[in-house]
Amino acid sequence: MDERIAPHVEEISRALGNRYTEEIRVELEKLLQFKVPLDEAKKTILNRFMSKSPASVQVKDLMSGMNSFDIKGRIISIEKRTVTVQGEQRSVFTGSFGDGTGICSFTCWDDMSLKIGDAVRIKNAYTRLWNNRPELYFGKRSQIDKLPDDLVPGIEEMSHRNLKKLQDIAPADVVANSIVVIVEMYHRDVPMKGKLLTITEGVIADETAKLPFTSWTPLKGADIGSFIRFEGATVRIFRGLPSINFGESTAVELISQPEDLPFSLESVSKASDSVPIGKVLEKSGIFDVTVAGNIISVRPGSGMIDRCPVCNRVTQKANCRAHGSVDCVSDMRIKFILDDGTGSLHVMLNCELSEVVYGKSMYEAEKMARESISKEVVYDDMKRVLTGKYIVVRGNSSRNEFGVTLVAKSVWYPDTSLKERISSLLERIEGKVIDGG
Repeated sequence: MDERIAPHVEEISRALGNRYTEEIRVELEKLLQFKVPLDEAKKTILNRFMSKSPASVQVKDLMSGMNSFDIKGRIISIEKRTVTVQGEQRSVFTGSFGDGTGICSFTCWDDMSLKIGDAVRIKNAYTRLWNNRPELYFGKRSQIDKLPDDLVPGIEEMSHRNLKKLQDIAPADVVANSIVVIVEMYHRDVPMKGKLLTITEGVIADETAKLPFTSWTPLKGADIGSFIRFEGATVRIFRGLPSINFGESTAVELISQPEDLPFSLESVSKASDSVPIGKVLEKSGIFDVTVAGNIISVRPGSGMIDRCPVCNRVTQKANCRAHGSVDCVSDMRIKFILDDGTGSLHVMLNCELSEVVYGKSMYEAEKMARESISKEVVYDDMKRVLTGKYIVVRGNSSRNEFGVTLVAKSVWYPDTSLKERISSLLERIEGKVIDGG
């Protein structure tokens, strides 16, 4: 796929529930060939495929940019606020909505006579991106039907008893409940209302995933290896990657490891098996994921770079966007495209990992640049050394306007031979042929 349109194809596909990717690519390339402006082409395709989208969705399936769908659930909270829109004051109703698969935030621009606890079906709803997450929107063009109370789980069940696996926490979720084990934990002081507040940060895990967490209240008795059950934790999203936040309204309980629990501290601490890149592309973000593939392109911006000593931004001609002219600090990085046959994604390596993969230290790279009076020689040498190499990368993936990027925490060349990889590839191909036949 053309790298220039790949992020736009992924964006449209994501808005349609990660569907129709290949059809979208074909249609977008066709429209662009006829000189249709990119924004207009994207709107045209979205409207065309929206009619194919399922009429009824669940909270767990909500993505930004969805239109004209039905959803049933229960009003968990609601409040009336006054906002200023184009210089005029308007009343708006905001709150939370759940259906048993998740709890999302909503905004209603008209008084639909809704109350806490109402079981409803909302027809002709839509979503918009708000605070980095898809939010449910509806108003006078929507139809609200009251439902029998027993058709939708109760508020208590959705808010506190509905335990989720970490991998099932969706972009639209605003709260979550789960049973996990703490695998990393440390304390940090942050300024809060003129005082220093000690918060707890770290990583929690179950057999399906790992996620970062922050606790704004003391976790008494908790430590690395502790099993906890939490209810009513808030979910924050940054570039598609969820994080779990414990506050005063969160119930956190230390528990002994249940005998039937399908994970332990030892099992979740191991590096996970590599995940097909195609699966990574389906998610808005994944914490601590391992992928393997071939480096098909070393991207511009790799090699020797200069950074601002204050904010660490990459500088251009000794100028920082935020701090102007600065005394730069030298650094080295590698940006490349990794492909495994199921998809491709951007990978970022810091200086330490770049030295491991490239096989040359930053000192040696600086020497090369000085001797040639050009930093481009390092970039050219990286392309020569790395293009085509098979590599394993472990880190955090996230999505932005340019697509999915994985920031590496560790990287290595696997022990598997080329013959083993070819055999594995042939097995995958044969499996697809059998399934398709």
